[in-house]
Amino acid sequence: MSLPLPVDPELGPWLALLPALDVGDAAAARAAVEAMGAASPPFVVPEGVESSEHRVPGAPGAPEVPVAVFRPVGAGTALPAVLYVHGGGFILEEGDGDRALAARWAADLGAVVVSVRYRLAPEHPYPAAIDDCYAALEWLAGNTAGLGVDPARIAVAGISAGGGLAAALALLARDRGGPTLCFQLLDIPELDDRLETPSMREFTDTPVWNRPNAVHSWRAYLGADRAPDAPVAAYAAPARAEDLTGLPPAYVAVSDLDPLRDEGLDYAQRLVQAGVPTELHLFPGTFHGAAGFVPDTAVTRRMTEGALGALRRGLAV
Repeated sequence: MSLPLPVDPELGPWLALLPALDVGDAAAARAAVEAMGAASPPFVVPEGVESSEHRVPGAPGAPEVPVAVFRPVGAGTALPAVLYVHGGGFILEEGDGDRALAARWAADLGAVVVSVRYRLAPEHPYPAAIDDCYAALEWLAGNTAGLGVDPARIAVAGISAGGGLAAALALLARDRGGPTLCFQLLDIPELDDRLETPSMREFTDTPVWNRPNAVHSWRAYLGADRAPDAPVAAYAAPARAEDLTGLPPAYVAVSDLDPLRDEGLDYAQRLVQAGVPTELHLFPGTFHGAAGFVPDTAVTRRMTEGALGALRRGLAV
């Protein structure tokens, strides 16, 4: 399709200012993200939050995994915890932007938030990213006493590709018998490598994310040398999971003008049908990542507050 899109009126004036990312050129896309970060105010840990950096054991034969831990100062023990997984189409990371969101959640929720810096595609295709995320989850669950975390209140949360990885973590934790999760937050999740939904076919030139980027993203994550008919594991593309029973309660948010919209809707519906308590929100007139790029509008504030409120309920804050 071509612009103009039926964008929320408050978001419309920002369209011309959004980055034109092409993740088919990973180096150029990373440089563009770094330039945006350099032009933004430097990240400052919010007052009342302390942060620490760790390198935790990776999967067997894999390198250590860097994580950042954000914790309310003097909050005591038995706190809820969130493993946060950043977005970026499996190819990019936002650096300070990722840390800023994790730190805000720690402040607003009174929770320990662990942000994982997983290995990126195409240099490190599947299963590198999910292996790193699962290693970080195991470290969090195995160090609850030292971190002051309530082991019964651990959630996973992710945005975009991070939402897909969070969904895969919930599947892995179920199938491997732990760690126990109380909640999963899947925000504009990237879940389905088949690229066959109506929204994926329709949105070929939408802002920030579009079908060509999705094609490049999955090719990088699954491996450029992968045979077209090779099977794809549900831990790579959770939409392929046949059984969604026994998963933790979920919050799924999708954007109206996003090629990922329908795979998120489909996954939420299948969670409901599998008996998983699920809250679903579709935000009209929004594009992929709108809440991050244009945070101060009525609809993007609803998006941000919706995710935060869901975490409060899911963690029993």
